[in-house]
Amino acid sequence: MEVKAVSRYQRISVKKANRVLELIRGKNAKEALNILYFLPKPKHKVPILKTLKSAIANAIYKAGKVKLKEEDLYVKEARVTPGPMLKRWQAGPMGRAMMIRRRTSHIYITVATIEENKKGEE
Repeated sequence: MEVKAVSRYQRISVKKANRVLELIRGKNAKEALNILYFLPKPKHKVPILKTLKSAIANAIYKAGKVKLKEEDLYVKEARVTPGPMLKRWQAGPMGRAMMIRRRTSHIYITVATIEENKKGEE
């Protein structure tokens, strides 16, 4: 079973989010949560941590009567795409104005059951 969670318009640049997503891609869901909890970059990990928790909760809810735990899931896909930029102006030298681009991103995380992964390898 494959379940997705999407977090859109997050105030984190694509580069910074991608560096964090590389750490959890392909990992067990519980292991990925531990990696994010102990990551020393709080601003970068919070939107990704919330999205991962949402994906895990979606999977458990979608399983219904089947008892599914965090240990039974792994991060199948974790990607980030650029969102719209917030354009702000800052005073520059000699009376000029300089544009600051505050970047946003969309975070997509897909979790799947471990049994599904084993079937695909055979």
